[in-house]
Amino acid sequence: MPRSPKAVTALLVVCLMLFSSLAFADGEATRTLNDWFGVLNGYLAAVFFFNILFFMDDVNFPFIVAWLIAGAVYLTLRMGFINVRVFHHSIAILRGRYSRPDDVGEVSPFQALTTALSATVGLGNIAGVAIAVSIGGPGATLWMIIAGLLGMTVKFTEATLAQMYREVRPDGHIMGGAMEYLSRGLAEKGWARSGKVLAMLFCVLAIGASLGGGNAFQVSQSLNAVKQSVPFFEAQPWLFGLIMAALVGVVIIGGIRRIAHTAEAIVPTMVIIYLLACLWVIGSHASEVPAALGLIVHEAFTLDAGVGGLIGVLVQGFKRAAFSSEAGIGSAAIAHSTARTPYPVRQGMVALLEPFIDTVVICTMTALVIVITGVYLNPEYAPLVQDNHGAALTSVAFGSVISWFPLVLSLSVVLFAYSTMISWSYYGERCWTYLFGERFSMAFRVIFVAFVVVGSMTSASNILDFSDLMLLSMAFPNLIGLYILSGRVRQALDEYMARLKSGELDREVGRG
Repeated sequence: MPRSPKAVTALLVVCLMLFSSLAFADGEATRTLNDWFGVLNGYLAAVFFFNILFFMDDVNFPFIVAWLIAGAVYLTLRMGFINVRVFHHSIAILRGRYSRPDDVGEVSPFQALTTALSATVGLGNIAGVAIAVSIGGPGATLWMIIAGLLGMTVKFTEATLAQMYREVRPDGHIMGGAMEYLSRGLAEKGWARSGKVLAMLFCVLAIGASLGGGNAFQVSQSLNAVKQSVPFFEAQPWLFGLIMAALVGVVIIGGIRRIAHTAEAIVPTMVIIYLLACLWVIGSHASEVPAALGLIVHEAFTLDAGVGGLIGVLVQGFKRAAFSSEAGIGSAAIAHSTARTPYPVRQGMVALLEPFIDTVVICTMTALVIVITGVYLNPEYAPLVQDNHGAALTSVAFGSVISWFPLVLSLSVVLFAYSTMISWSYYGERCWTYLFGERFSMAFRVIFVAFVVVGSMTSASNILDFSDLMLLSMAFPNLIGLYILSGRVRQALDEYMARLKSGELDREVGRG
């Protein structure tokens, strides 16, 4: 077996070429991948997605969703509704009011936020919301909003701990994230072995989520949307995969700084374009907005389908919100650990803006477009709903109002997918490096690029299930760390708020 990083990388490249050749030759590789994902999903679902309400035959309430809800509620109360109290201060930090040139880190707070947002503001906002409304009905939207508001405190806690326990290495690179506060934070509590096991479990799940939700799902959904405007890729999906693989590979080879600069340039532009389009559609149906909002609220609490129906809507809302904002998952903590800041709590306050932007604003706008246009109920588009082609369904919704917009949306979808992929490549690589060492970081990048091609050739349903399983499962080890270490975060928060109120923080940057 080759032992050097270069040899391993070369072997992986050869395997990718052979795999691609096989896939292009016939459709057998696609069928094999679909079958493989299907079998793997069955095993994973049994571990973290067992039904906690097993005594109710008509209700499916997965353990991991209940785990996320409990964690979000607990931390929101534990931190004294910090998601509301410091919202204005968070924006001031983001604008650079408290930044200093000598702050330690690899990227600015704004770049860390855009990097994290580039991972979360993706097809979960476009495809995931459409899937949630299609399966759970309009009421899932309200539960997504509630999950987003609660998730703001979870993101605050994750990012703060990531800053507290990050490791600045001799070469200036930073290793931080849930794996660090799980291993080092729990070691401080006397649970070194348990912390190490949880850190390793987190890394394994994060690597799977990186290759699934952060990669293959993005390619699959963006391909479905692009095919609506560019039918050529219907017969040649692998070519779309190769193009995306090349574009992703060019950026991720450069590491976090190049990823951060790319995200800083792409994210604001794509968000503005998408929101303007949403506002156009909503404005075109302005008279229908009150009825749509009423429908969303009514169906969020309706018992027309019994208790099982109510819980089903709630579960869909929280699942899609978690997939979109990643609050409680621990992924964004990896990006926020690299930010330049003297106070860990300060970057946590920047991080809490993520779920607000991602879920409360963008996901809500998408949901309104889907509900107002009614495409999720149109029998003509039933195949898109059945096959979980959420991005394509959203494209149809926009196209029903702006005939030429599906082409623009296709470009937006590709940018959303692209930005998510480059950020998740970093998340997966950091976890891979934690397990195997820096020498083999390039090996993961090659694997990641290979999965871009895989994503273009597998079914959306199987990838969606795999993505849900891996991504949501990360919440299990991560929230254990947040529960145990929340006391330290609250102490740091109280100290920071006291300094802020006394004017000390303003005097530090010459504003007092």
